[in-house]
Amino acid sequence: MKSSGYYTTIPQVQDPWPIKKVLTFSDVDTTHPFLTLSRQQVERHILAYMTPHQQEQLRSEGQVGFNAQDDDNGEVSVMKLKWRGSYYNLIGKWGKVVRGKGLEVGQEIKLRWFNGCLHFSVPQQQIVTVPAIRTAAAPLLQDNWPIRKALTSSDVDTNHPFLPLARKSVEEQILVHWTPLESERLRREEQVSICVKDYDTGDVHEMKLKWRGNYYHLIGKWGNIIRHKALTVGQEIRLRWTNNLLYFSVPDERLAAATAFHDNWPIKKSLTLSDVDTNHPFLTLPGKAVEDHILYYWTYPAREQIRNERQVGINARDDDTGDFYVMKLKWRGSYYNLIGKWGKIIREKRLQVGKEIRIRWDNGCLVFSVPQ
Repeated sequence: MKSSGYYTTIPQVQDPWPIKKVLTFSDVDTTHPFLTLSRQQVERHILAYMTPHQQEQLRSEGQVGFNAQDDDNGEVSVMKLKWRGSYYNLIGKWGKVVRGKGLEVGQEIKLRWFNGCLHFSVPQQQIVTVPAIRTAAAPLLQDNWPIRKALTSSDVDTNHPFLPLARKSVEEQILVHWTPLESERLRREEQVSICVKDYDTGDVHEMKLKWRGNYYHLIGKWGNIIRHKALTVGQEIRLRWTNNLLYFSVPDERLAAATAFHDNWPIKKSLTLSDVDTNHPFLTLPGKAVEDHILYYWTYPAREQIRNERQVGINARDDDTGDFYVMKLKWRGSYYNLIGKWGKIIREKRLQVGKEIRIRWDNGCLVFSVPQ
């Protein structure tokens, strides 16, 4: 019965490796060895096939142990999957795997769960090189900004000028375009000089990117940029790496607000296993999406309240039924949780893994929809 379940599962037939990832700087760092995996991919392609006991252990303890097999050489190691909120970390013998296989930034790792074991492979013929023409191939578009952030009070403090950027976004959107030599230099010296161009004015600045654990700091001329552009809390800064330059833009707020209305549902998410768990009911939303499309419309005191108190009560409306709920938005660092009446919503709408929820902020209310 168990084996038939695997053979009738469509993803196992269509793609033997449903999880694929290009290794980043943090993935191959043997000083703090862990492999970061997308929450949605892990819950869809790994947790869904674990035993109920393993799932409960992960939920209650935050991590679960299992066997992991390197399909390239057949070696089996005991490893752990650790829940980190909006993502999962593979830990245990990962440092040994990095050293043993000589893993580097840009290589592709493939993973799957089969017969109670996590299998992985890093084929040598699939090393992803990043030549200089890779970034030049795509034109720089004004709306093509993979890193976005709502500026906080510390971001615009000219007494201690630095711009903190999330480690994951920097490594996936900036460092992935660097050469192995540049990445190694940043790892060894913890900071590297880079050229930064203001997309709005054309000005170029010599700055530094400094590694600070879970964050990277952009330092150097940041204080001058704050003053010259008169940056304030709540403005959105956008960044991307192109042609060996870090571009940034802080568009006019009126234009940004008009752009947000182009999509009536700017936040869309496929529900995961944890999103529909009525025992611990909460909906997880990415920090960037919430800050770009919800907090953006809040008043300054409201944004400060969620930063200071970690949660704020809000009104929520089901656009499908017209029902209203009093809920809370809770800040969890790199993501947000929608709590309060979420368990009731799961039961009444019979939400399931894979369904898409759509969210927007409208007239002081969080509006959501789960189209049938």
